[in-house]
Amino acid sequence: MSHKIILTIDEQRVEAEKGMTVLQAAQKAGIYIPTLCADAALKPFGACRLCVVEVAKVRGFPTSCTLPAADGMVVTTSSPQIDRMRRNIVELLLSDHPSDCLTCPQNNRCELQTIAAYVGVRQMRFEGEKRAYPIDDSNPFFVRDLERCILCGKCVRVCDEIQGRNSIYYVYRGLKTKIATVMDRPLERSNCESCGQCVDKCPVGALYPKAAMRFGLPTQETKTICPYCGVGCSLILETRGNQIIGARGDPDGPANHGRTCVKGHFGYEFVNHLDRLTRPLIKRDGTFVESTWDEALDLVATRLAQTKATYGGDAIAFLTSAKCTNEENYLAQKLARAVFGTNNIDHCARL
Repeated sequence: MSHKIILTIDEQRVEAEKGMTVLQAAQKAGIYIPTLCADAALKPFGACRLCVVEVAKVRGFPTSCTLPAADGMVVTTSSPQIDRMRRNIVELLLSDHPSDCLTCPQNNRCELQTIAAYVGVRQMRFEGEKRAYPIDDSNPFFVRDLERCILCGKCVRVCDEIQGRNSIYYVYRGLKTKIATVMDRPLERSNCESCGQCVDKCPVGALYPKAAMRFGLPTQETKTICPYCGVGCSLILETRGNQIIGARGDPDGPANHGRTCVKGHFGYEFVNHLDRLTRPLIKRDGTFVESTWDEALDLVATRLAQTKATYGGDAIAFLTSAKCTNEENYLAQKLARAVFGTNNIDHCARL
């Protein structure tokens, strides 16, 4: 049985599991603490310093994302001094950050924008040194704009801790610090596998899908299953009208826990593609013509039966698809062996 930890956060009794941080305990209890670098799927990092709190009988202002929850702990998440510290942090972040929020591809999706409003930034007191980096649009699916990067490290950590690619890391020091690939090459020439996990984790507009330049915000979200293989990864599709404009992993998905491959994350445009077949085609007199499903299926069944009767079952071969479920692929091999009497069956994703 897991040990329950009882602590007090903002005069509210909170139960936490052993191993939880104060930030996780607060989030579980519905208590908001601003943060830009913390993520439930990543190890605590403490980079942005926005989640600082006060703890009774503890000196200073520890970051709640790295502070383990303990029995009897009394935590205050907001006070005049904490609010002032957070406001200063946000103002410093904004001092060298582009101010074109209305035209930013991540407008109304930006966590820095949300936190700036939360802490009450109403004017720019600091004028920082603006950075000038070329936009890297070499990747076919997303754009990297380092001028908007706040160095939270989420992209570096998800690439290392979850994907295991280590495609990017911090380089240089001081004001010149930035996120870069090996030898500072464009993403297209790195070992990036275009999974899009860094794009999902980025709290600002430093990484954004190219589709964000063509579409605005979605009007609806739908949970579904990725169609590309039998793993059954859960996806959340972002739609606008009848158009899919984005996809991301569902964090509640039991098979993928929010993770995606490049196909699941970016391979949705075929759904609305103008060349996609919406009705079966039958070749008549050397030309493909539209047909009904009943007519097409009857034709296939008739031809398969004729082929088996004339040449035997081994004249037929089956090729199944990774887009089918494991159960559907099992039924296909059973159809091949038990009905048609052939072992000529293969799978497009076999190893």
